[in-house]
Amino acid sequence: MVVSDIISILKGEVICEGDLSQEIKTACGSDMMSDVLAFVKDQSVLLTGLVNPQVVRTAEMMDMACIVFVRGKEPDQSIIDLAESRGITLMKTDFRMFTACGLLYSNGLSGGCKV
Repeated sequence: MVVSDIISILKGEVICEGDLSQEIKTACGSDMMSDVLAFVKDQSVLLTGLVNPQVVRTAEMMDMACIVFVRGKEPDQSIIDLAESRGITLMKTDFRMFTACGLLYSNGLSGGCKV
Protein backbone atom coordinates (compact mmCIF):
# COMPACT_ATOMS: atom_id res chain seq x y z
CA MET A 1 0.00 0.00 0.00
CA VAL A 2 1.17 3.55 -0.67
CA VAL A 3 0.22 6.86 0.94
CA SER A 4 -2.20 7.75 -1.87
CA ASP A 5 -4.09 4.48 -1.21
CA ILE A 6 -4.53 5.49 2.43
CA ILE A 7 -5.94 8.85 1.37
CA SER A 8 -8.46 7.09 -0.84
CA ILE A 9 -9.46 4.40 1.68
CA LEU A 10 -9.97 6.92 4.49
CA LYS A 11 -11.62 9.54 2.26
CA GLY A 12 -8.90 11.79 3.55
CA GLU A 13 -8.12 15.42 2.93
CA VAL A 14 -4.44 16.14 2.38
CA ILE A 15 -3.19 19.00 4.53
CA CYS A 16 0.50 18.74 3.67
CA GLU A 17 1.80 16.58 0.83
CA GLY A 18 4.94 14.50 1.13
CA ASP A 19 5.74 11.51 -1.10
CA LEU A 20 2.33 10.03 -1.94
CA SER A 21 3.95 7.06 -3.66
CA GLN A 22 5.94 5.97 -0.60
CA GLU A 23 5.22 2.41 0.47
CA ILE A 24 3.50 1.90 3.81
CA LYS A 25 3.97 -1.49 5.45
CA THR A 26 2.21 -1.01 8.79
CA ALA A 27 -0.14 1.30 10.66
CA CYS A 28 -0.35 2.45 14.26
CA GLY A 29 -3.25 4.16 15.98
CA SER A 30 -2.37 5.97 19.19
CA ASP A 31 -2.68 9.23 21.06
CA MET A 32 0.25 8.30 23.30
CA MET A 33 3.50 9.12 21.55
CA SER A 34 5.44 7.10 24.15
CA ASP A 35 3.62 3.97 22.90
CA VAL A 36 4.47 4.85 19.32
CA LEU A 37 8.15 5.20 20.24
CA ALA A 38 8.12 1.91 22.14
CA PHE A 39 6.17 -0.33 19.77
CA VAL A 40 6.17 0.91 16.16
CA LYS A 41 8.35 -0.74 13.53
CA ASP A 42 9.05 -0.37 9.80
CA GLN A 43 7.53 2.33 7.61
CA SER A 44 4.30 3.17 9.39
CA VAL A 45 1.44 5.56 9.10
CA LEU A 46 0.34 7.11 12.38
CA LEU A 47 -3.35 7.60 13.09
CA THR A 48 -4.00 9.92 16.00
CA GLY A 49 -6.42 12.38 17.53
CA LEU A 50 -3.55 14.25 19.15
CA VAL A 51 -2.77 17.51 17.40
CA ASN A 52 0.53 18.98 18.54
CA PRO A 53 4.11 19.30 17.25
CA GLN A 54 5.21 16.24 19.23
CA VAL A 55 3.23 14.06 16.82
CA VAL A 56 5.37 15.23 13.89
CA ARG A 57 8.58 14.92 15.89
CA THR A 58 7.65 11.36 16.87
CA ALA A 59 6.78 10.47 13.28
CA GLU A 60 10.12 11.83 12.12
CA MET A 61 12.04 9.82 14.73
CA MET A 62 10.23 6.65 13.65
CA ASP A 63 10.74 7.33 9.91
CA MET A 64 6.99 7.56 9.25
CA ALA A 65 5.74 8.83 5.94
CA CYS A 66 2.24 9.91 6.89
CA ILE A 67 0.17 11.16 9.82
CA VAL A 68 -3.60 10.83 9.76
CA PHE A 69 -5.59 13.05 12.11
CA VAL A 70 -8.85 11.28 12.94
CA ARG A 71 -12.24 12.76 13.82
CA GLY A 72 -11.62 15.68 11.43
CA LYS A 73 -8.99 17.23 13.67
CA GLU A 74 -6.92 19.95 12.06
CA PRO A 75 -3.35 20.90 12.91
CA ASP A 76 -2.33 24.53 13.22
CA GLN A 77 0.14 26.16 10.84
CA SER A 78 3.19 25.46 13.03
CA ILE A 79 2.49 21.72 12.83
CA ILE A 80 1.93 21.92 9.08
CA ASP A 81 5.19 23.83 8.62
CA LEU A 82 7.09 21.28 10.70
CA ALA A 83 5.69 18.36 8.67
CA GLU A 84 6.47 20.12 5.39
CA SER A 85 10.06 20.67 6.46
CA ARG A 86 10.33 16.94 7.27
CA GLY A 87 8.60 15.69 4.10
CA ILE A 88 5.79 14.03 6.07
CA THR A 89 2.31 13.85 4.58
CA LEU A 90 -0.44 15.15 6.85
CA MET A 91 -4.06 14.31 6.23
CA LYS A 92 -7.32 14.33 8.11
CA THR A 93 -10.28 11.99 8.00
CA ASP A 94 -13.71 12.29 9.54
CA PHE A 95 -13.57 8.65 10.65
CA ARG A 96 -12.94 7.83 14.29
CA MET A 97 -9.68 6.06 15.05
CA PHE A 98 -11.24 2.61 15.47
CA THR A 99 -13.02 2.82 12.13
CA ALA A 100 -10.01 4.27 10.30
CA CYS A 101 -7.73 1.52 11.63
CA GLY A 102 -10.32 -1.10 10.70
CA LEU A 103 -10.63 0.21 7.16
CA LEU A 104 -6.87 0.10 6.65
CA TYR A 105 -6.63 -3.37 8.16
CA SER A 106 -9.47 -4.71 6.02
CA ASN A 107 -7.67 -3.36 2.95
CA GLY A 108 -4.50 -5.30 3.76
CA LEU A 109 -2.44 -3.07 6.03
CA SER A 110 -1.08 -4.81 9.10
CA GLY A 111 -0.59 -3.46 12.60
CA GLY A 112 2.66 -1.77 13.47
CA CYS A 113 3.27 -3.16 16.95
CA LYS A 114 5.93 -5.68 17.84
CA VAL A 115 4.46 -8.81 19.34
